[in-house]
Amino acid sequence: MRPILLVLPVLLVAGCTTVTPETRRAADEARCADYGFRRGTDAFAACLQRIDLARQVDRRARLYDDPFYVGGVVPGGGYGRVW
Repeated sequence: MRPILLVLPVLLVAGCTTVTPETRRAADEARCADYGFRRGTDAFAACLQRIDLARQVDRRARLYDDPFYVGGVVPGGGYGRVW
């Protein structure tokens, strides 16, 4: 039982990772380059924009599905669900 108690906090901290904006941007650029877009072109910029917009849609969907999210800055009076 004791080894489990020692390992549990380490696993919890290891699961709490954050992605820096620079790392996210590099991953997005690599993804667009893998799709065949060349850096510096309008198509590459559009690819980055589509990835960013998809990320925003996912974030809004998660917030909307969260039962504790009541909307915008003022509870119940903003963007998202209003009860």
